[in-house]
Amino acid sequence: MEREKIVAIVNNFLVNEFEVDGDEISNEANLKTTLGLDSLDYIDMVVVIESNFGVKLGETDFKKIITFDDFYSTIEKKIAEKNA
Repeated sequence: MEREKIVAIVNNFLVNEFEVDGDEISNEANLKTTLGLDSLDYIDMVVVIESNFGVKLGETDFKKIITFDDFYSTIEKKIAEKNA
């Protein structure tokens, strides 16, 4: 899957499901600060990612994610690993 499509899908569900202001989403923005997620939100996000991309992110994945760019890259990597 192309990165642009991943970014579009992720940003769409963040705006619609998590009520994030789309203007706050940028590659360099801090994911956790921008989204203000609690532990239940992370579970919801894992479910949404799995349903949209067929991959699952775990706690160790989220520990490595700082920016939105990291988030997109992690999803992209998981998709590539699944399709390899």
